Amino acid sequence: MVELKCELAILFSERASMSPEFKEQFEDIEGGVVVRAPAKINLSLLIAGKREDGFHEIETVMAKVNWYDELLIERIESGIELFCEGPYWAPEGPENLVWRACRRVFDEAGVEYGVRFTLRKNIPAGTGLGSASSDCAAAVMGLDRLFDLGLSRGQQMRIGGELGSDVPFFMGGPVAYCTGRGEKIDEKRCNFFFKTILLLPDVTVSTKKVYENYHHDEDEYRRLHGEISQYIAENRIDLLGSICENMLAASCFDLYPRLSDLKSRSGSLGPGRVCLSGSGSAMYCMVTDVEEHEIEDFQSMLRERMGCESLLLYSNRW
Repeated sequence: MVELKCELAILFSERASMSPEFKEQFEDIEGGVVVRAPAKINLSLLIAGKREDGFHEIETVMAKVNWYDELLIERIESGIELFCEGPYWAPEGPENLVWRACRRVFDEAGVEYGVRFTLRKNIPAGTGLGSASSDCAAAVMGLDRLFDLGLSRGQQMRIGGELGSDVPFFMGGPVAYCTGRGEKIDEKRCNFFFKTILLLPDVTVSTKKVYENYHHDEDEYRRLHGEISQYIAENRIDLLGSICENMLAASCFDLYPRLSDLKSRSGSLGPGRVCLSGSGSAMYCMVTDVEEHEIEDFQSMLRERMGCESLLLYSNRW
């Protein structure tokens, strides 16, 4: 990667390498803006069937957690530049959603500015945590903020939905019920605090393959839909993480047996149910009311017995 000499980029890198706690979404700095792009987990994920356009109709409740990619956006004379750094790889050209978001935003606003992105990838791809979609949302919102483009929320959501099904979720509040391909957002205004252990297996999952391998069970869908819809109607979002329902799990575990084994072993030894996030590979275990020593013991067991790293995370505030 090209070595960055810009003082802003150096400052950004130093800040991004700090242990992630609760951070604000935007940080305005001279000549640029830093936008945090949080990971998400799926508290529930149902498949209602396959649509005529080839996509699957989903019903999912997603919640952001306080683990972030960070995107520095700076003004330059001309062109679009994208540099990626951090512990995980990401493409640095037009195949990156950040680049595509920039092109789409400028076309929508009818403007052309020079912009440099520095994306620090702290969240791995292929884990069901939505990192690329979150980066895309951060780019759309950050560009509007930096260049004062005046794009409405509706315009930003539409741009996001064109670029990825999960992108609009990351433009709103911390918890939402998402339907359609995932682009229809019903934000849930609830005082829902949680603490979770995020399991990070060294496995990269193909979302495309998981959906292609999925076999629909209409009876299972109807049963789960009735139960989960009731919880949502009563605004009992807190119960969803405990029932741990993800209709993509069987397909994922069929394709990646190591994940099935990890879920079974960790679930039998942990302080609660272990749930798959999205199409995988990341899993989580809610530990909101679990004693600190039990959490530490579980994380040690994951690392030493199963070779699986984990993070203790919290519900995000925005």
